[in-house]
This record gives sequence, structure tokens and C-alpha cells, in this order.
Amino acid sequence: MSDRGGSSALTFACGAFAGVTAAGVAALWISKRDAVASKAPPAPATKSVSVVEAAEATAPAPSSGADVDVASSPTPTAPTAPLAPSKEDVTDVPEDAPDGCVGVKSEKAGKASSCAGCPNQGACASGEAKKADPAVADVKSRLSGVKRKILVLSGKGGVGKSTVSAQLAFSFSARNMDVGLLDVDICGPSLPRMLGLLGQEVHQSAEGWSPIYVDDKLAVMSIGFMLPNQDDAIIWRGPRKNGLIKQFLTDTNWGNLDVLLVDTPPGTSDEHIAIVQYLGDAGMDGAVIVTTPQEVSLMDVRKEINFCRKVGLPIIGVVENMSGFVCPHCSNETHILAPTTGGAQAMCTQMDVPFLGRIPMDPRVAQAGDTGMPLVQLCPDGPVAVMLGEVVDKILSQTDK
Repeated sequence: MSDRGGSSALTFACGAFAGVTAAGVAALWISKRDAVASKAPPAPATKSVSVVEAAEATAPAPSSGADVDVASSPTPTAPTAPLAPSKEDVTDVPEDAPDGCVGVKSEKAGKASSCAGCPNQGACASGEAKKADPAVADVKSRLSGVKRKILVLSGKGGVGKSTVSAQLAFSFSARNMDVGLLDVDICGPSLPRMLGLLGQEVHQSAEGWSPIYVDDKLAVMSIGFMLPNQDDAIIWRGPRKNGLIKQFLTDTNWGNLDVLLVDTPPGTSDEHIAIVQYLGDAGMDGAVIVTTPQEVSLMDVRKEINFCRKVGLPIIGVVENMSGFVCPHCSNETHILAPTTGGAQAMCTQMDVPFLGRIPMDPRVAQAGDTGMPLVQLCPDGPVAVMLGEVVDKILSQTDK
């Protein structure tokens, strides 16, 4: 019994010693780990990201008019060089082309390194892609009875481009001219209200779509006439927008017109490229560009002017809207949007484009837009109506040379 007891005591002592040794080793390892961690830089703070932010963070830069599958897009790595500017510099880029496309008219079409994997590579290499879209000829035929075709552009939203388009249409029709007003601002169609046509619907016949008439002299076409609810959001990608613009041009029965005004959305994107391409053979007279006096607006208008030059669109001139506030009581003018860099006239001189005039602020302009009234009737002797008449005179002098 004594030998067995001594052996058990010895075994217990050895086990205890081993346990203390293991605990000491573990404590030493933990202390070293904590010391290293204390010297390491702290982990960056996490940020709560919304679903939209997450989608934007993982989505690649979309090509012009191309669909983007956000769910399957890989997380991008930080670029080591700026993206190729070809999408900005080239206007004949297919909607499903990758970044870096050289354009279907280039000698390198279908042969450049960026063409690898493009679904259009075969057509570009064979020259098939260089053939004109049949819709271009259809548009030319449909608009053969239109004497003047004018785009109304703006570099930035909120400068009153649609207001100017609507009031120019009223001003032209007041001169006993047959006028058409086409609204290609697909996501923000405001012309139905500005023309007093809310609730109207487009009718279709054997000759195509019939525009909505304000009176015998002014016809209007807009996606706003096709919405079941005026508050519905139009969430479309580029190809669907372009398809509707083509339908507006090929299916609308405009008849014989003295002038067709095309109101476009802000910027230089899908809608602008589409309208320029479809009207390419129809004989566009040019573009009227609307801006406000401050430099924030002018810097985007310069881009618009360069866009026109790249696509071969003549510039009829620039209108400076909201040029100053005219008091309806004393007729004094105050420059609320200060022309810190000289305004539109100085920019026109710098960029060698015509300046059409300054349209001042007037509370009656907002009233006219909300009620669908022409300023030439609401206040024919007001400063805005007078200036609109001068702008129309200059546009006609440019288009009738």
C-alpha cells in the first residue's frame, strides 16, 4: 500500500508541474500577442452602407447606353490610370460595346485590343456595322415636311430649358407658324403641364401617332401623355430610351411644319447621341443652348458646346436665362445669379458662338409654366415676352441664311 501511495503522489506531482508549465507558456504567448496588437494600427471604423451605395460601389462604370447587371458585377480594384476617354470622344459606339471602344467608323474597328470579347467584333471587322441605321432614312422621310429642326440643349439641369422650349414654341406659333414640340426628356417630361395639356392621351392611326394639339398651330409629343399616372417614375436604361426616341421620330405624324423644336434632357448622354444620329440625314438646323449666368452653369455649357462640335451639330446660339430679377412693381433689375466670369455673352465671345440674348427672371414665367399659358398672351409687353421675340428673330436669321 505504501509503494502504491508513493507512486500516485509522484504521478500527481508530475502532472501538476506539466499543467503549470503549459499555463505559463500559454500566458507568455498571449502577452506577446497583445503586445504586438497594441503596436499595430487600429482597424478602420466600419460604415453603414445603404443598398444603393453598395450597388454603386460594386458596379463597373457603365458604357453609353449599356445595361449594367449590378448583382453580378465584381468589386473593382483601385485603378492605376484614368479610364480611357473613348466613350466621351467617340459618338458611334454601340450600346453594348465595352469601355475603350474605338467606334464602328474607325479603321481599327473590330481589330483593336479593346474589341476582344465584344459582341460586335465580327460586324465591325467586316464593315457591316458601318452601314447606316435604316431608321435614319425613315426619320428623313417622316420629317420631309418640316422646314426647320432645332434642338434645345443645356449642360446643367434647372436652368429653365423646358420653360424656354415651351415659350419659344408659343412665340413661333404666335407668328402664324406651324410648330411642333418634341419632348425627349424621358425621365422628366414637364412639357404637358407647361403647354396646358395634362391628362391628354396619344392616339394611333394608320399614319402613326398623332401629336397633341394646343391649337391649330402648335402640336406636342411627350412620354408624359403615355403615363397612366403623372407621378409615375420612368426607370429605363439607355436602349429603351433610344427606342422610344426613334419611335417619336419615325411614328409621329407631324405633317408640314415651319419649325420642330426638340426639348432634350440636361447633359450629353444617350438621348442626345440618339437624337443627333437619327436626325443626321434629316437636315438639322442646329442647337439653341440654354444657360444661367453663374460659372457653375457655364462650365457645363462649355461641355455642351464641345459636344455639338464633335457630332457636327451647328450651334444657333446661347440664351442666358434667369439673367436678372425684374421687380414687377418698379421694373428695377437685380442680378440674383451673379455673372462672376462675365456671363453667357463673355463665354460666347471666348468660344466663338452666337449669343441670342438675356431672359430676365419674372414671377409671371412660373405662373405661365404652371398654368400652361403663353407669355405672349399673359404679359405681351413684359420684358420676358419682348426678349423671347428678339430671340426668335435671331433664330430665324440664323436658320434662314
